[in-house]
Amino acid sequence: MATHAAGGAHAGTAVRSTGKPMFSGWTKLAGALMFFGGLLAVSSGVAALREDAVFASPQSYAFDYSLTGWGWVHLFLGAAIAVAGIAVLLTGATWARWIGIGLAGLGMIASFMWLPHFPLWAVITLAVDVFIIWALCAGMGTRSQAST
Repeated sequence: MATHAAGGAHAGTAVRSTGKPMFSGWTKLAGALMFFGGLLAVSSGVAALREDAVFASPQSYAFDYSLTGWGWVHLFLGAAIAVAGIAVLLTGATWARWIGIGLAGLGMIASFMWLPHFPLWAVITLAVDVFIIWALCAGMGTRSQAST
């Protein structure tokens, strides 16, 4: 009935190899969230550097830094997260995932310290960073199979 070719594949079917890296959809979603979240952090940093009236000025806070200092932190961290998101999207490599996990962790710390200036946005970015870390870790051990 069915004859088997060498290598275990059925006759008439060929295993295609595209040469492109194969990685999970969670990793792709995490990379896209990192890219767009990084761009939003850059815009938040620029707004803080301009010292817009968008941000609240807390009277006393344990991590009280100037709004200009936070602007620079968000500007550089956002740019690094966006670049790492591009690396995750394009390569899906393990090194890009680890860098993404580290930068998302730093983003979580920065968001926590940003709470008194812009509480709603800080909570949203905290949640997104947690999801990014989860998605990057969930895609570490799996590789999607090439369709036959």
